Amino acid sequence: MYAVVQVGVHQVKVSEGETVEINRVDGEDGKSIKLDKVLMYVNEGDIRIGQPYLSNVTVEAKVIKQTVLGPKTVAFKFRRRKNSASKKGHRQKLTAIHIAKITA
Repeated sequence: MYAVVQVGVHQVKVSEGETVEINRVDGEDGKSIKLDKVLMYVNEGDIRIGQPYLSNVTVEAKVIKQTVLGPKTVAFKFRRRKNSASKKGHRQKLTAIHIAKITA
């Protein structure tokens, strides 16, 4: 059994008992959160697809850690023959969550 959930602008495939890192969401460490923007739900032969969301399916998750940093991405701009270059780095703040239950 799994579900596809929209968190912010990203879509994440989650299963029960799985730990996932998603973009920063509100919630303290150890607290439970409810993800209700479920796009798709699959349980053996039962496949449900939302238009755009499923109203009767929710995903309950527990916040494990709030201060996880994602991989560093580098934006480098180089202008030839101008003696000009700029380099910027970015690390996205993430939240680690544990999927407790998918209810349908």
